[in-house]
Amino acid sequence: MKFADIIGQQALKRHLAESIDRGRISHAQLFTGAAGTGALPLAIAYAQYLNCPNRKDGDSCGVCPSCQQISQLAHPDVHFVFPVNKQGKKSGEAVLSSDFMPLWREMVADTNGYFTRQMWYDRLDLGKTLQGMISAKEADEIIRRLSFKSFESEYKVMIVWLPEVMNEEAANKILKILEEPWEKTIFLLVSERPDRLLQTILSRTQEVAVPRLTVEDLMPLCEGDEQQRRNIARLAAGDLIEMRRLAGGEEDAVREESFELFCRLMRLSYNDKHLELIDWADEVATLSREQQRSMLLHAARLLRESYMLHAGLGSISYLWGEEAKFCNNFAPFIGNQNIEFLIGEIETAMRQISQNGNARIVFTHFALAVSKQINRLR
Repeated sequence: MKFADIIGQQALKRHLAESIDRGRISHAQLFTGAAGTGALPLAIAYAQYLNCPNRKDGDSCGVCPSCQQISQLAHPDVHFVFPVNKQGKKSGEAVLSSDFMPLWREMVADTNGYFTRQMWYDRLDLGKTLQGMISAKEADEIIRRLSFKSFESEYKVMIVWLPEVMNEEAANKILKILEEPWEKTIFLLVSERPDRLLQTILSRTQEVAVPRLTVEDLMPLCEGDEQQRRNIARLAAGDLIEMRRLAGGEEDAVREESFELFCRLMRLSYNDKHLELIDWADEVATLSREQQRSMLLHAARLLRESYMLHAGLGSISYLWGEEAKFCNNFAPFIGNQNIEFLIGEIETAMRQISQNGNARIVFTHFALAVSKQINRLR
C-alpha cells in the first residue's frame, strides 16, 4: 500500500515520509484516529515506505519485491497482530492472529484498510456477544517472532491493530520490548481509543494523530450533484466508512431506529415515566453491541445538534427532516446546565458495553440518569 493509495491526509503523509528520509524513525509509534480516517492504511504504507529500496517523491515504488509483498500483507519481516476469537473455542485453547491471516488479508483487500472493529468481528462471525481479544499468548508470540533476524529487509515491523483490547497481562508482557526493542525493530500500534491503553505503553510510544478527513477529501467519492455530495461529505464528519454507509443507503435503517429510540427516551424523560424508561432500557439491551453503540453515537450527535440550536447556531446544523423538527422543539431542554453531563453518560455507557457490562443494568442506569437531567429543566 502506497501513501498515494490513502485518501486525504496529505500533510501527515509528507511528515511520515520526511521523518523516514531524515532517519528520524521512532521504534514505537502510536497511530490514533477513527477507523474511517485511515490510521491502519497509513501504518501499512509507512512500513512499505520504510522498507522500500526505491523510494521516490515521498512514496514507495510499489513495484519492488518488498512493496509487492507488503501490499499483499505477506512480507516475512512485517507482522500483524489484531483482535481474534472464535465460536466454540475450547477452554485453554490459544487463538492467535496468525490463524486468521488469510481472512485478515481478505478484509484489508476488500476495504483498502478502512473497516471498523465490528466489521472485522462480523467477518470472524463472532455473533452478538463474543468479542475479539489480544491475549497474553499473543504477546508471547510477538516476542518470539521479533526475536528472529530479518529475512529480507532492513527493518522488522510489528503492526498491532487495536492494542486497547489487550488484557493487562498481555500489555505488561510487551512493555519490555517496547522500551528496549531489538535493533531495527519497529512497533506501529493503531488505536481508536488510546485512553484505554496502559499509561506505561503510552509513555513508550510516539503518537501519530490521524485527523478526520475534510469535506473536500470526501466529496469526490460521493455521487450526485455538488450539493448532494457536499451534504453527504459533511454528514460523514470526516469518516470514510460513515460516508460509504450514507452514500449506499446502509445507514438509513440504523439511523431511523436510533432516532426513534432517542425520541422515545427524551419524551419519557420529559414526562417522568420511570416504568416505561425501564422498558426502554430492556428493549435496548436486546440489541447487538454494535446496534447499542450506534444508538449512543446518534444520541450524542442529536444532543450536540440540539445544543447548537439552543445556542442560536442553527445555520451550521447538520439536521434535516424529522430530525430537524424534533431537535428544534427539543433544543430548549439542552443547555449549559446538562449537556456535559449527558454526553458524559453516553461515553460511560459506551465504555461499559465495550467492556461487556450487563446491558440491562447499563441502560437502566443510563435512562434514569438522562431522565433526571431532562426533567429538571421542564
